[in-house]
Amino acid sequence: MKYMQSAGLTATRQAATQSSGGLDALIFDNRFTDQLPGDPDPVNRRRQVPDACYSLVAPTPVNAPQLAAYSREVADLVDLSPETCQSKEFTEVFTGNRLLPGMKPFAMCYGGHQFGNWAGQLGDGRAINLGEVINTHGDRLILQLKGAGPTPYSRNADGLAVLRSSIREFLCSEAMFHLGVPTTRALSLTLTGEKVERDMFYDGHPKMEPGAVVCRVAPSFLRFGNFQIHAARGEIDLLKKLVDYTIATDFPDLGKPSARTYAQWFDDVCRRTAEMIVHWMRVGFVHGVMNTDNMSILGLTIDYGPYGWLENYDPTWTPNTTDAVGRRYRFGHQPAVAHWNLVQLANAIYPLIGEIDPLQTALDHYAHAYQSGWQEMMAGKLGFTRYEPHSDQALITDLLAILAQAETDMTIFFRRLAGLDGHDPAAEEKTDDELMAPLMEAYYVPDQLTTDLRRQTADWIRRYMTRTRQDDMLPAARRTRMNAVNPKYVLRNYLAQLAIDKAEAGDVTMIDELLELLRHPYDEQPGKEGFAAKRPDWARHRPGCSMLSCSS
Repeated sequence: MKYMQSAGLTATRQAATQSSGGLDALIFDNRFTDQLPGDPDPVNRRRQVPDACYSLVAPTPVNAPQLAAYSREVADLVDLSPETCQSKEFTEVFTGNRLLPGMKPFAMCYGGHQFGNWAGQLGDGRAINLGEVINTHGDRLILQLKGAGPTPYSRNADGLAVLRSSIREFLCSEAMFHLGVPTTRALSLTLTGEKVERDMFYDGHPKMEPGAVVCRVAPSFLRFGNFQIHAARGEIDLLKKLVDYTIATDFPDLGKPSARTYAQWFDDVCRRTAEMIVHWMRVGFVHGVMNTDNMSILGLTIDYGPYGWLENYDPTWTPNTTDAVGRRYRFGHQPAVAHWNLVQLANAIYPLIGEIDPLQTALDHYAHAYQSGWQEMMAGKLGFTRYEPHSDQALITDLLAILAQAETDMTIFFRRLAGLDGHDPAAEEKTDDELMAPLMEAYYVPDQLTTDLRRQTADWIRRYMTRTRQDDMLPAARRTRMNAVNPKYVLRNYLAQLAIDKAEAGDVTMIDELLELLRHPYDEQPGKEGFAAKRPDWARHRPGCSMLSCSS
């Protein structure tokens, strides 16, 4: 997203930024705090903050900041050189010990629905935006520290973050980007040298854990809840100011503010959200806590808390222990929850439009965009050139029903499926077991494959092979097409936990090892096959591998 450069941003300064790659050349614009009303109370104490979009607040310095990892792609995006990222000053800045000239740190005020219930004011309880950078391409990027201390929105919390959750957020942000999923990014992961008390499962067994800070990067961190809070409080003038700011900054092509523009903006948010959810379903990502304060107005995956990767295909699975009973945020329910959340955003901005019909039209567009996007996505996963309703709807429905009947690794199954050759002249003569042999690596418990399930699966394979021949595509071309959308490597829950275990013992090398692996999720990467293996049995029920909480 482009931003027209101000008069103060001269070509000389741009050249300095491009050549030095240093922290001193970062160009801060800080439009959000300059153009929107802020909290008049300068004291950093927990409280309600009415009639304001943010509170100015500085990060809390720590004793012994240490760099654990950084993303070279994000560093390049922000115009920072590798040498700068490995410097002491970089570590101090992105742990919160030092502010650069031009930084204007703040925490945003927002509300939200949590697990379907209105929670009132929430806000950036442990996220502090350092400022808004304009890079050499004219892109606006917000630099945000997560875990850098309390803010007025911290409620009863300490504003800090622990290493385990910070590693998971750092790695998953970048893994999702390389998978092609819309997401916020992560620039760095630093250790604070201090301990943080956390009760991981809220069961009365707290312990001290290593503290850490992640620097997150995005064009905007605005959420549905930023608009909901002002609507809920009746701050309609402020709601309008925020929507006008958002359109001018992040959706400039929509033009000048008007009721029609607001409806078009909401329609765009609906479309972006549908695209994001389709990608989640494609790669088997489960967000785990799709509250409205965790929904980005840019359609970016935001707030990596108790997320998880669907290993065995189970539409009812949620990684969040808090959601274990109701399973509101289960894998298969994510499209419906996104729609529900969009309805809440529509309710919030209704006062600016005054009509229901344009909002309902946009919500209908979400449903259509998701359905058509999902169909196209599934056709791609199966290697078809296009989705053919008369044949593919039943084929896909039957496949997903089959996958759920036995523990079937979703990632491995689709990757192995690409190896089936529908043009094999001997395919029609093969037995059920022979047809299934290339896919057996995907099954966690082969004994679950009853005679009836084997028959169903083999019959489906025969139908699938017949369908692939209709596209008149060579097997090698189809395999290439499938492997471009079905990753071989994802951030499996147990891999993240292994990196956490090592880091908590003082060895952070696996973080970089996984980061490098996840830069190329669709490539074969010889010698790395072990990272593509099924979840080991020891990880089936281990905390951090199977279930997580919101504790971080």
